[in-house]
Order: sequence, then C-alpha cells, then structure tokens
Amino acid sequence: MWYSGLVIEPLDNLNNENLSASSQAVEGLSSPSTARPIEPIKKTRVAEEVADRIRALILDGTFQQDQPLPSERVLTEQFGVSRGSIRDAFRMLEMIGLLETRHGRGTFPRELTVDRLVAPLASVMTYQQDLQEELLDVRRMFEPAVARAAATRLTQEDLADLQRIVDAQRRKLKTGQSAIVEDTAFHAVLARSTRNRVVVSLMSTLNDLLVESRTLSLRQEGRPVKSIEGHEAVVDALRRGDADAAARAMSDHIDQIADLQLHARKLPGDAVK
Repeated sequence: MWYSGLVIEPLDNLNNENLSASSQAVEGLSSPSTARPIEPIKKTRVAEEVADRIRALILDGTFQQDQPLPSERVLTEQFGVSRGSIRDAFRMLEMIGLLETRHGRGTFPRELTVDRLVAPLASVMTYQQDLQEELLDVRRMFEPAVARAAATRLTQEDLADLQRIVDAQRRKLKTGQSAIVEDTAFHAVLARSTRNRVVVSLMSTLNDLLVESRTLSLRQEGRPVKSIEGHEAVVDALRRGDADAAARAMSDHIDQIADLQLHARKLPGDAVK
C-alpha cells in the first residue's frame, strides 16, 4: 500500500517560519535592552508536534476513520523527522484513543467520542490533587449557574425525578450502600431541567470526570450525609422557584464537598471509610 495523498509540509520549515515571524514581532515591539531571546524548540518536543499535526489532520477530516494513515516512511519524509518521532507520536495518540493499529492493515484514526477523550483524564485526576482542586473550581463556576437556570425552567416531572433520586440516596444511606449512581444522576437531571442540550452535554462530561473521585470521596466519613443534605437544599429551592437560593444551595453543596476532601487529606490514611 502506498500513499499519494496530501503533501505535508516538514516541521522544520514551519518552525523556521514561525521563529522568523516571532523574531520580527519581537524586533518591532521591543528595544534591544528589553527583548527576550527566543529559545529554539527542543528536539524532545518533535514527537509532540508531530502528534499535534496528526491530531489536527484527523479532526479536519484529512485522515479519515476508514482509511489507514500514510506509512511511517511517507510521514517521515513529509514531516522531515525521524521514524522514531513518528512512532512516538503514534503511541501518544493511541494512548488517548485517537489512533488504533490493525494488524497487517496499518494505523487508523478512531471514532471520536467523549468517553475516549475523558477516560484517561479522569484516571489522572483521581491521583493528581491539583487537578482535583481545579475540577472543583470548574464545578463552582458551572453548577450554581445550572441550578439557577433550572429553577426557572424545570417541570413538575423534573422536580419529581430529583426528589426520587434524593429519596433513593436516603434509603441507600440507611443500609450502608453506595449511592454514587444517584449522586451522579442528580446532577444529570438538574442539567436536563435547564432544557439546554449544551449544558446537558457539559454536565455529562463533568460527571464522567468525577466518577472515580466520587467513588473514593463517597467512602469518606460524613460525605454521603453531606451529599444528601446538599441535594435536598437544592430541591427545596427549586420547589419554591427561587433561582438565587438554588444557586446558593449548589454553591454551598460544592463548598461542603471541598471542605470534606481538604479535611480528609489532613487526616491519617484510615480516615477514609
């Protein structure tokens, strides 16, 4: 199988053009005494740049799902890099689910789905505390606004669904069962209540990112009770049609979760039960 498709410009040509343009911009904007020298691109970044270029060609449809990518030899010539850099780029893209190798047929782009993009990030977030904290920050920005919008748009059916979820959480708490399904469903139904498909999609992605951290955090002593109390406060505000109160209740709910997680990090390892 040989490739006669798109001619890809070598990376070194692009880098030289970019560096030249950057140099001109610096000369035009800065005096010699204040100009900061532009550092050359390190060779260790070549594979990352190749991966970025291939990713862009997948996203714009140049490399299609049902067609194999050009061979390593062709890509080596087109990008002006070594075969090792091409292989490293392939491995990076396979790790995040954008490429797959089919034995005897070549390397193919994979269908892009939220799950494939989110799953690796969710696993990383479970063990990197700084990312968990930033995810909580995203929740503080996003979820109170969702609750506010839901308060003016939800139906009686939505309200009944939210109450059923909270009741199910209560029953599971009494029997010592995990309520992670209900915890996740509550936020999904709240997003649905906004009647905004983009909000529903964003909440779905956020819930996917939170699955592993929720599984761990719901084992913390006091966390299940706080989760239910937070959800009940949101439902009460929604029942009254009080948008401001719904937003405050959701904000308080997320702050309580953050406080519990901070407290758990300060305790010995057996504090999580």
